[in-house]
Amino acid sequence: MKCGVCGGELSKMTTDLPFKVSDTSILILKGLPVIQCAKCPDYLMEDDVLHRVDDILAKVEGGTELEIVRYTA
Repeated sequence: MKCGVCGGELSKMTTDLPFKVSDTSILILKGLPVIQCAKCPDYLMEDDVLHRVDDILAKVEGGTELEIVRYTA
């Protein structure tokens, strides 16, 4: 599969990504499965992963400035 941004090769891998939950709260998801471009920082998430991320973000209370959560399917 080719990257829609630069044409580089996309491959499956795991990474850690930050998500802004509110104006004062950030959640870092560790071990998140993504499809990453080898040439640029662009990445994709499969639908089931994206739905799980949405579920995780919906449960975050936002009371802490920084929260780190390991991704589990």
